[in-house]
Amino acid sequence: MQVNQNMGENNLMRQVWFKFAPYWPLFLLFLVMAGTGAWFYLKFQTPVYLSEATLLIKDEKKGEDDSKIAESLNLLSSKKIVENEMEVLKSKELMLKVVNKLHLYARVFAEGRYRDISAYSNSPVSIEALKPDSLVPAGKVRFTFDNADRKIVFGGNRYALNEWVSTPYGTLRFTTQSSTGAAMKNPLYFSLSRTGTIASNLVLSLKLTPASKESSVINLSMTDEDPNRSENILNELMAEYSQISINEKNKLAASTIAWLDERLGIVGHELDSIEKRMQQYRSSTNSINISSQGSLYLENVSTNDRQLNEVNTQISVLDQVEKYVKDKENSGNVTPSISGINDPMLGQMLGKLYDNQMQYEKLRRTTPENNPIALSLKDQIDKAKSGILDNINSQRQGLETSKTNLTTVNNKYSSALQSIPQKERDLVEISRQEAIKNQTYNNLLQKKDETQLSLISSIGNSKIIDKAHSSSGPVSPKTAIIYAAAIILALGFAAGLVWLYENFKNTILYRQEIENYTSIPVIGEVMYQKSKDPLVIGSGKRTFIAEQFRNLRTALPFIGLSGERKRIQVTSSISGEGKSFIAANLAIGLAMTGKRVVAVEFDLSNPTLADKLQATGTVKGLTDYLTGQAEPKEIIQEATVQENLYVVSSGWLPENPSELILSEKVPELMKYLSDNFDYIIIDTAPVGLMSDAYVLSVYCDATLYVVRHKFTRKASVQRLDSNNKINELKNMAIVFNGVQSRGFGKNGYGYGYGYGYGYVYNQGKKKRKLLGKTGML
Repeated sequence: MQVNQNMGENNLMRQVWFKFAPYWPLFLLFLVMAGTGAWFYLKFQTPVYLSEATLLIKDEKKGEDDSKIAESLNLLSSKKIVENEMEVLKSKELMLKVVNKLHLYARVFAEGRYRDISAYSNSPVSIEALKPDSLVPAGKVRFTFDNADRKIVFGGNRYALNEWVSTPYGTLRFTTQSSTGAAMKNPLYFSLSRTGTIASNLVLSLKLTPASKESSVINLSMTDEDPNRSENILNELMAEYSQISINEKNKLAASTIAWLDERLGIVGHELDSIEKRMQQYRSSTNSINISSQGSLYLENVSTNDRQLNEVNTQISVLDQVEKYVKDKENSGNVTPSISGINDPMLGQMLGKLYDNQMQYEKLRRTTPENNPIALSLKDQIDKAKSGILDNINSQRQGLETSKTNLTTVNNKYSSALQSIPQKERDLVEISRQEAIKNQTYNNLLQKKDETQLSLISSIGNSKIIDKAHSSSGPVSPKTAIIYAAAIILALGFAAGLVWLYENFKNTILYRQEIENYTSIPVIGEVMYQKSKDPLVIGSGKRTFIAEQFRNLRTALPFIGLSGERKRIQVTSSISGEGKSFIAANLAIGLAMTGKRVVAVEFDLSNPTLADKLQATGTVKGLTDYLTGQAEPKEIIQEATVQENLYVVSSGWLPENPSELILSEKVPELMKYLSDNFDYIIIDTAPVGLMSDAYVLSVYCDATLYVVRHKFTRKASVQRLDSNNKINELKNMAIVFNGVQSRGFGKNGYGYGYGYGYGYVYNQGKKKRKLLGKTGML
């Protein structure tokens, strides 16, 4: 089975080769055109390089914090969700900061022969706008750099370097820069674009992908014609992103410190008042110390008061958070501090609420309110607020319960205080209030120190693993792929043209077409020959076409010709298909065997057979006999081209040839010729024009029907079987005439079946020569 499969593949390859190989000049032409087109395409296309970087994000779902030390120094940090942070990295607002920082709105180019080249890395100057948002866009502003007097010249004006100058496009500053590449010798120009447009284009070219599903590492990539430019963009983008998280943390820390300072001021003022009251009371009552019972009471009640104070502080923080959540105008504001609240879930919920609100505000500025993404974020915000309020209510209930219990304990202590003398009782009460305020003040100072420590640490929520680096070569356009595509297109287009040419012609091209259209056998093929000599066979001629006529002679017994069956009619569909050529050469081929052969010119409309065979002798012809003006022996002429070959010419041309052929003298002539010759070749008029062949068919033993390559219409061959049922041509067989080489080769692959070598004689020496191939696929 494997052997059969290999043979099938080999046959398929041979078929493809034989079908298209003759047209190799066409394929070569298209390959040259496609290769030239690909070369020009690559010349006009700008090479693009790939830059990549890697960023680590602290994700509450994936991974852990960097270290315990970093976590202790970063008290206000919050873990991020990688998916959300990817959206932040691709935000237009963040990219606008990068555009303004790197002055990407002003680009410098060098004019080239085929395309303009970015001069980002090797321009002598960089351009900065004082107000990028109000910059006037400019498409192409040619300039020159005068290194002698350090001036930039464009628009007929000269502008100083490293200074803010007023130009038609806005206030600009031209700064010298050290080139990282070769100095540009081509003319330079700069273009100015709106920052929003540049940011949008960069966001589209930025690709972000997570390293894996379980990883919080993001791979950043960007393509650009200048690798240094894309590297700078990626590095600056990561730096700006890290700075955003630091700024948010610093805002929160500043808000917390402000609240702590406010509370410290209030508590400090109250503590001062209590201390003054203590001094006044001791001075007025001469009380110095508290008894042991008062000291024990003061110690116990101070602990209880501290706990009650912590509860009140937490309730106050919850009130602030509740106010923030319920306020509809808080979008984008810094979330309130939750210092003192021990529930981590509340901090995470506030962080998610803040992130969603920020994204919603960005979308609301650029999209309509009914945008599906905006509606989804709005729904998430509402659900987050509901969850936060439920959490606050739950914590408040617990804190209120604790507050009630602590107040009850305080009441018990107050009852016990009644047993202490009045002066000591008053002193204990004042000392108790002083202890409460001292404890509160110390707690606030501790929280402030912690917050300031977090502010000083400036640790972001991301870490750059790999800075941006670029590919060593361009990633687009890919030269190998472009040339491969050009070759495939060229071969496909050329093959398509060949297929269309050979499958949409309305004339016969292949022998196989004849065999598909009719059941009549093809007993011979005759190749096309440009020679003006109509006689291609004879003594000493060993050409390929001569061998084909010998093969045709050998195939005559196949249609029943032998002995008494000797009369052969030769006809075709229309004039010009070579029936007289076939009849003349077949007659010579038969005469070469020593048989007596006569060729009868029954085509009374367009006779050419006698001229081809160069008949000599009598001037009387067939029409003279049919009209009773001559006897059979008087119209037979000897052909000079071959011994044993005779010709009956048509004679003068009658006005009614078809009626003349119906004469009773025709069978008499046939009998006379049969008695005196071994073979009778009858050249008749085409069946598509006249009915002569059908009339003569009854007197013949076989009919050779000539089909000419690239000339006979397919419809004529398709109708042969149906026509033959109505008007029969006896023992009909087809001769495929004028088979040409396929493609552009003179001796290339043909449209028939056979192929071989012929022989020619040159000055008495036998020379072997390949004459042609006519094998059909």
